Amino acid sequence: MKINIINKSQHDLPNYETIASAGMDLRANLIESITLNPLERTIVKTGLFIELPIGYEAQVRPRSGLAAKKGITVLNSPGTVDADYRGEIGVILVNLSNEVFVIENGERIAQLIIARHERADWIEVQELSETSRGEGGFGSTGVK
Repeated sequence: MKINIINKSQHDLPNYETIASAGMDLRANLIESITLNPLERTIVKTGLFIELPIGYEAQVRPRSGLAAKKGITVLNSPGTVDADYRGEIGVILVNLSNEVFVIENGERIAQLIIARHERADWIEVQELSETSRGEGGFGSTGVK
């Protein structure tokens, strides 16, 4: 699929690292580095502006390496970029580690996934169909 993009960053366009990659890495577009203290959050700009077709969203998700190795994740994961949004893509990062983390210009901070979605039309009813699970939730199927 083709998506219109404006790149006001100092970096190349996001791209898929492998033929089977679902996401493209987003890079921090910074004039100066950002220091993120433990439990602190910030919005990191990317310099990217996109025009998605109706029926699609761009999901901003954490990078697994940053999360596992440094405790850095996307706070509202997944963040959604709607098809009618024309502003700059920003990433809400949070430091869940006990150590200071410095975000440098060009650092890969998140990944972007383009996904199709549906719009729902609600049908109000008095009861729902029965299932074997019923109202069981939050671990009701066990942990092992």
